[in-house]
Amino acid sequence: MTAAISRLGVVGAGFMGSGIAESAARAGLRVLVHEPEEAPLDHSRSQIASSVERAVSRGKLDTAQAKALIERITYSTDLESLAGSDLVIEAVVEDEAVKSRVFRALDEIMPAEAILASNTSSIPIAGLAAATRRADRVLGLHFFSPVPVMRLVEIVQGLDTADETVQRAEAFVEAIGKQPIRTKDRSGFIVNMLLVPYLMAAVRMYSEGFASREDIDHGMKLGAGHPMGPLELCDFIGLDVLYAVCDSLYEEFKLPEYAPPPLMKRMVVSGHLGRKAGRGFYEYEAS
Repeated sequence: MTAAISRLGVVGAGFMGSGIAESAARAGLRVLVHEPEEAPLDHSRSQIASSVERAVSRGKLDTAQAKALIERITYSTDLESLAGSDLVIEAVVEDEAVKSRVFRALDEIMPAEAILASNTSSIPIAGLAAATRRADRVLGLHFFSPVPVMRLVEIVQGLDTADETVQRAEAFVEAIGKQPIRTKDRSGFIVNMLLVPYLMAAVRMYSEGFASREDIDHGMKLGAGHPMGPLELCDFIGLDVLYAVCDSLYEEFKLPEYAPPPLMKRMVVSGHLGRKAGRGFYEYEAS
């Protein structure tokens, strides 16, 4: 019988890391969130508090449950404070060099039996595992945004990931109320490998003047039953994140459907990153 995950560490206190921490704490796990600076930790506290308040207002949590959830999450600027975790999930910027440095540092401080996971949406797990001396205990746990709402988690098994590691990760995902799906270690995994060509086709259609942004999005919402149109979804994901995913997929497969159109690069370098920046394919009011 594999040991259950009861103590979770999260490296990265951004939108995804905070969502992972909240979801695990809601399921009763103790969670420690790490960032090297206090400012992102303060922002994470505020983000999680706001999310929990919304859950209370909608009747999904009562005040006692909300208080207990918040108390199960602690924050630290000291990486070594993660050493007591059964599982550490890295949720930093989508950059292989940065992620590899995190994995190398975690490998030095974590006990041998601890699992190291990445929330990457496209970077091959084999490269991250190579930065450690525990490739059998490294895998991908790709959550979807917003984490407290989205139930899917892709479990990415690297070339050397042990079956026991996958089983423990799968049990963890189910314990926090998510649906795991298994995928081999290829860039984009299952969801992004299917989703990205669709999104890039919409961007090309718009950039070539074939149809308006509204008609493209209405077409897929009303004609295909999608809750969000492709250009709206690009803005929601973040064009910088999506551009990095496209680059990773194109680098691995060299297929034109994965290549980001020139308009994407222009938008990213201009800071038109989508909802989080107030402007992408659409304009957004500051929240």
